[in-house]
Amino acid sequence: MEQFGSSFRPGRRSLFGLAAGLLGAATVPARAQNINWKPARPINLIVPWAAGGATDQVTRQAALELEKPLGQTIVIINQPGASGAIGTNSCLSAARDGYTWTAGAAQDLGSYETLGTGKARITDWNLYLSIANVWVLAVPANSPYKSVKDLIAAMAAKPNGVSCAVAGSTSGMDQIAKAANVTFRRVKYDGGAPAVIATVSGETETTTQLASEEADMIRAKKLVPLAAIGNQALQLDGYGVIPALSDSIPGFTSPANSFGIFIPKGVPDEVVATMNHIWTTTIANSEVMKKYATSHGALFVPVCADAAQKLVFPAVQFNAWMLFNTGQAKVKPDTVGIPAP
Repeated sequence: MEQFGSSFRPGRRSLFGLAAGLLGAATVPARAQNINWKPARPINLIVPWAAGGATDQVTRQAALELEKPLGQTIVIINQPGASGAIGTNSCLSAARDGYTWTAGAAQDLGSYETLGTGKARITDWNLYLSIANVWVLAVPANSPYKSVKDLIAAMAAKPNGVSCAVAGSTSGMDQIAKAANVTFRRVKYDGGAPAVIATVSGETETTTQLASEEADMIRAKKLVPLAAIGNQALQLDGYGVIPALSDSIPGFTSPANSFGIFIPKGVPDEVVATMNHIWTTTIANSEVMKKYATSHGALFVPVCADAAQKLVFPAVQFNAWMLFNTGQAKVKPDTVGIPAP
């Protein structure tokens, strides 16, 4: 499945059809489940990235939508570090009583064992996905690079010389570098928001953050988007069309980057059943979440249970092997249940 933006002109129907099919597959008959869990105290939701980034933004929206049906407050705790592993491991080490959750991109969640920064696999989590995001290659407003071809030419001329602000272990720039057979200088930040700010300020020459993290700066004309990292153009509200990277690198594709809330397996069954029910009813019909997706250049794909695992595995697979092939992984993916794509 490919990444798409808010308008998803070509393929929009097929993607929404897939989302609907997955949502239906995720629905479990209520009669077979105890969906009456009412938390007795606030729930801690660990966001393992800095405040203001894509994960923080969408998680806060989803948390607000969940509070009413749960009848309880959800407390957001930002705990960045180690490309999301610190906050995620804090969730794993907490009591499995249903009161500690985490959030983020599923492809990151599935890469920690490969990186050697965590033990859990993607199948060790209950996934509650809300949106699929797309990376956008962007440069500062005063950048000398006016196109993808300009930037790739500079990277070819200056191996490891062009600086790129990244958040996490992998980024859209890794995909570009591999496809174009060039290298770049990686400058790491604890979240997409700091990486965007660094690029706007001229601290780095480029970035490949999610459209949701770059949208405001693009609309303010402080960032110039060169390409949506995929094979579909991105229609961003308040800006216009961002061309697909495949226009500059023919044949380029990229798996969907799905975001959501994650609860470790091993929590009481009624917690999972209740969340599955809420996700396939309240969240799936949330106008707030739909509007968030549309305004941030994302696809609204509210799925959970087995359907969520099926949806995210291609991205987990792609990401884990990219980490291994770029020398960042400590563990070969196929030794931890992730075969080569």
